[in-house]
Amino acid sequence: MSSAQEAARARARARRGLSLFALTLLAVEFLDELVFGVREAAWPLIRDDLRLSYTQVGVILSVPPIVGNLVEPALGILGDVWRRRALVLGGGVVFAAGTLLVGLSPSFAVLLAASVLSNPASGAFVGLSQATLMDAAPARREQNMARWALAGSVGNSAGPLVVGACVWAGASWRWGFLAAGALMLAAVAAAWRQPFETPAAREVARARTALAEGLREAWRAVRRRRVLRWLVLLELGDFTYDILRGFLALYFVDVVGAGEAGAALAVAVWTWAGLAGDLAVVPLLERVRGLSYMRVSTSAVAVLFPALLLAEGFATKLLLLGLLGLANAGWYAVLSAKLYEEFPGRSGMVMTVGNVYGLAGAFVPLALGAFAEGYGLTPMMWILAAGPVALLVGLLAVKERMKDEGRTA
Repeated sequence: MSSAQEAARARARARRGLSLFALTLLAVEFLDELVFGVREAAWPLIRDDLRLSYTQVGVILSVPPIVGNLVEPALGILGDVWRRRALVLGGGVVFAAGTLLVGLSPSFAVLLAASVLSNPASGAFVGLSQATLMDAAPARREQNMARWALAGSVGNSAGPLVVGACVWAGASWRWGFLAAGALMLAAVAAAWRQPFETPAAREVARARTALAEGLREAWRAVRRRRVLRWLVLLELGDFTYDILRGFLALYFVDVVGAGEAGAALAVAVWTWAGLAGDLAVVPLLERVRGLSYMRVSTSAVAVLFPALLLAEGFATKLLLLGLLGLANAGWYAVLSAKLYEEFPGRSGMVMTVGNVYGLAGAFVPLALGAFAEGYGLTPMMWILAAGPVALLVGLLAVKERMKDEGRTA
């Protein structure tokens, strides 16, 4: 066999290995969003079963991310300079345990503890898996982030179906979390044989020294104007994404009066429309610049979300909700890819600076829950409507500054 043929076969084996590794990483995101989708669709059932108030729902949506944002900066730095593989696998085991505990929770206190346990573990398992995917092909970050978002959309779309199946079968909402926890353990087993390279390991003699320097670097980075720009835009985009999902089922039960089955249908429409949008975004980003796409889609969401709140009738709201899910697809992928571009070769630093800044953002659901408790869920939803408007303003400002900066932006 010629040396050229041997080289070609070696390249083919490397591509197959990379594809399998990428599929493993995408499976991690799928399961993370599956858990999230089950929880968002099951909120009315959880609320009634455990007799939760809006404020307690806000606490569960806010306190675990606050804890995660305190712990995960160190995990992101260690993922760059220490044993990334150990952090990913250990995080997966703890995340699976926390998910199983959610399904077994008899009270608000246990549910909160299980959620607190899961959040930083998710950062290690999911966040460092995402960073690894970004390291695999730096020139294709937007496209790979779109695939990552698509895998998450598939998982999130399956969540309401799981809850609906539980309701249809007369089973408890708890079975959805128990099944997701078992699948997560299987994903950890699949990841066990995969390589997770530590990007800066060769440059660092001692992890403790690197951790201290990494924290100082993160503090410097989070004050950089370009880094801060993407962090703020990501938070604004979340107003009509994850934050909205946290209250969506409760809105359709308590405001629209759709009942638990109607709420599950609404969450399913939202997530399946988002899945369709993410499917479309993957090839779209091969042809269109991410920021150009986002300016158009943000304009659409700035109109659709107020229309959803003003619309009368369950069917009309469902239609507008589906259009909204289509319109905001790809936001996280594009903005996250831009943030990763600021840290070439230090992908774990994205997780770190995101958590440093995200600590303030983690209080948003708690504040919204308390506001809804005092003033109602409908006025609270109008606060979320400000998110896409501010995001659009920010995107237009990015365009102007990039023209001005020219060679540096």
